[in-house]
Amino acid sequence: MANWTNWSGSVRAELAQFAQPKTLAELQDLVRGAGKVRVVGAGHSFTPLCETDGLLLNLSELEGELVVARDRQTVTAPAGWSLKRLTRAMWDEGLSLPNQGDVNPQSLAGALGTGTHGTGRELGSLSTLVQGMRSVMADGSVVETSRTEKPDLFEGQRLSLGLFGVAVAATIDVLPAYRLEERVEKKPMAWVYENFADLAQRHRHAEFFVFPYADEAIVKTLHPIEAEDTPRGKPSNEEDIFRFCCDMTKAFPFLAGPIQRFMTGASGDVHKVGPAYRIFPSTRNVRFEEMEYELLREAGLPALREAIAWIRKGRRPVAFPFEFRWAAADDIWISPFNRGPGASISMHQYAKMAWREVFAAAEPIFRSHGGRPHWGKRHFLTRDQVDGLYPMAERFRTVRRATDPDGKFLNPHLAALFS
Repeated sequence: MANWTNWSGSVRAELAQFAQPKTLAELQDLVRGAGKVRVVGAGHSFTPLCETDGLLLNLSELEGELVVARDRQTVTAPAGWSLKRLTRAMWDEGLSLPNQGDVNPQSLAGALGTGTHGTGRELGSLSTLVQGMRSVMADGSVVETSRTEKPDLFEGQRLSLGLFGVAVAATIDVLPAYRLEERVEKKPMAWVYENFADLAQRHRHAEFFVFPYADEAIVKTLHPIEAEDTPRGKPSNEEDIFRFCCDMTKAFPFLAGPIQRFMTGASGDVHKVGPAYRIFPSTRNVRFEEMEYELLREAGLPALREAIAWIRKGRRPVAFPFEFRWAAADDIWISPFNRGPGASISMHQYAKMAWREVFAAAEPIFRSHGGRPHWGKRHFLTRDQVDGLYPMAERFRTVRRATDPDGKFLNPHLAALFS
């Protein structure tokens, strides 16, 4: 019996077995012989996607290598590699991902399987990059899928929640290697509400962070550039200061406003240039819990404004900032972005503070603006609500049942929504 917990510490499991297979044959035997199977990467999902009392797999040590297509438009990569390992290996081959999220310890399979996204008006989630998958199915067989080979199974696997087999390799779209210029500066929230749409049109990537009790936002833009890398600075102590401020907010909730205005004011401007794989991710060592909702683009800022007003009116102790981003539309069955171009609102809470009650009370705000949750972030949806939000949900379930009739890859959380 082994114990496991996710990155934030909020999801725990007592496992029958934890395994890190090194060969495909070993993985096939493990899956074939198990009653229940889930797969975990860095444990960055806040929902109990990886929770199981059966076999929990980690594929970071599984055999495999990066294979670059002859036309250099795609690569096939081990699905258990972290995004950090993948993007560094791609850079050495003169290639980059079109986009990345905010952190890079996630496994490639985990990022694809939950619809991880970055920011950009014309850039979709990482799931939109998938052109093919190689997976170990419930009976231990290896299956290859693409738009032309087992297309229904492939469509489910594009954003799978780990329900369509154990992904061992993924073929994804890539770009020639590029550098990014990052700029970070403070702006009054009144300016942000009025100008963010224009900012997002002018930059390949634009987002902002705002504490609920602050009147300024921290605005970040990224743009491809041909320039020399800026010198890499000394390690910052910002994370330590932030952790101290979160601990102070936990101890003295009535000081949330002054503390957040101090943190925003103390945040300095940033300008740096470097390889895309190094500029995209941020360091996130202060543990938190997260709920994220994706809305149609025009609903994003009004929903954020309402959520901030709700927190302030109730003097609710929320220690972390909101993050606001744009993402492009897609056609994936259970993607939150399959209705049209989206706005993404991430609501965070310090991991040492109460989060469940705050998130549950805030969720109706985002739902009232037509929001759909990120599958890897906290939400409280029922099966009926999933059906109301996703016209293709039953198609997703039908293919899942055909692929895994005994529910080997289900856990209680997923069975409630997709059995």
